[in-house]
Amino acid sequence: MFKHTKRPQDAKETDAARTRKPGPGRDALTRRQLLGFAAAAAAGAASLALAAAPRRANAGTRQAAPARTDGDVLDVAIIGAGLAGLTAARDLKRAGCQSFVVLEARNRVGGRTYNHDLGNKVVSEAGGQWIGPGQTAIADLARELGVETFGTYYEGKTVFLADNIRVTQDLQGGVGAQGQVAARLSELSRGVPSGAPWKASKAAELDKLTLGDWLARQGLSSEEKFSFSMAATLSLGAPPAQLGLLHYLSVINSADSDYDRLEKIKDGAQETRFVGGSQILSIRMAQDLGDTIRLSSPVRKIVAWDREIVELHTDQGVVRARRVIAALNPALCQQVVFDPPLPTGRAQLHRAWPAHAPMRKTAHVYARPFWREKGFNGQVVPLDGPLIWSVDNSPPDGSVGVLSAFVKPGYLPAEPKAAEPIVSAIYAKAFGDQALKPTQYHDLDWGKVDPWSMSCINPMPAGFWTKLGQHLHPPLGRLIWSGTETADIWAGAMDGAVRSGHRAALQALGALHAPVTEA
Repeated sequence: MFKHTKRPQDAKETDAARTRKPGPGRDALTRRQLLGFAAAAAAGAASLALAAAPRRANAGTRQAAPARTDGDVLDVAIIGAGLAGLTAARDLKRAGCQSFVVLEARNRVGGRTYNHDLGNKVVSEAGGQWIGPGQTAIADLARELGVETFGTYYEGKTVFLADNIRVTQDLQGGVGAQGQVAARLSELSRGVPSGAPWKASKAAELDKLTLGDWLARQGLSSEEKFSFSMAATLSLGAPPAQLGLLHYLSVINSADSDYDRLEKIKDGAQETRFVGGSQILSIRMAQDLGDTIRLSSPVRKIVAWDREIVELHTDQGVVRARRVIAALNPALCQQVVFDPPLPTGRAQLHRAWPAHAPMRKTAHVYARPFWREKGFNGQVVPLDGPLIWSVDNSPPDGSVGVLSAFVKPGYLPAEPKAAEPIVSAIYAKAFGDQALKPTQYHDLDWGKVDPWSMSCINPMPAGFWTKLGQHLHPPLGRLIWSGTETADIWAGAMDGAVRSGHRAALQALGALHAPVTEA
């Protein structure tokens, strides 16, 4: 489905891994024994969460001219220069519309995608980065932009840590939490529309429960409890006790109602990366769109959204347009004044939308991916401590080694110089003392970098969709809602952002060209 410059083969144990002699109480234990031993610790550490975010503009974007304050009226104003907003703008341009602008609050494009520049044309993604089977919208966009893809590295063993106990296992691109319970979740998800979970036939019943409530009834082993908790946190930003079951099922539904496809690397949603990092998609779109993009232009107020001409008050002046595409997280609408106020349902949706799932993501850079030589895939899963999960994030040619990690909020010092040695010490337990001396360290927290991020993903609680979901999609006046949260499938993912951009552009073009009816 995707064009790869490199794709890992089925993971196999290396000779070194097969001949390694287990030490007392360490590799001699099985992974299941380790997880059983640490069940209490795992339960205590269940409130996990990820991380990452941008600070400076990337090369390839530029500061646009201030917005005009004269009487010009544009056809469309787009709020947000992430994947959704830029896709919508690109579609407008391709359709022949030249009268539009993209207003971006940050001083860069890309939204919740961001590339760390490691030098020598090597990057490491600090935000969204993976795609997999079924995510055809973003794969098509990449092909059109000339951006190649390659397979996420997963060959070798994953390391599990608990205190001084270390266990390794080759998961062959899996995540561990599979089997009958995963199959039940997959079956339930078939009845929950991914883009509109509140329309499920059993929506009221399912939305009363958290994922934690449902899992508690399944007779899980200690290993399964930990695995499901980690998977939910990595995919949706919160542990099972804080996630609505209906919402979780809608996300699985996006993955062809296959839990394994949602969570796995091999044949799953984490299978593929972009050469040049995920932000390169937005950078290339922005280069083509040129001065239609206005950076550092946060929209503070939207006036007369219910009339023929809408006024958007930004830090660079006032923009007037016939249609507005709001391609941003619904929670960010709380930072915009709407005059007149929005209807009660939509306003309540903005207020109730989870506004802060603090995601922090680190990147250790080494001269080479030395862990591969030892038969490891770069994945580390501690049962306690600050690190949730690490992954090999090296470039396609392995010219340097990169370990990226999702870390729990509040577990590491905010200062990167203090945080780096703590994570390095965890890697040293897993891979040896070579991990103690990275050549670079990067550390970004989406919740703290700027007011325009707040979080990467949205952990929707129980009861949310059946109460407020009906207000998510319908346009209001001249306002068209976009952004990954509004996607019909893969909502919350990069693919969902692209899909929502396509849809919003069609809505805007259709509204602009609709015949005027006489009373």
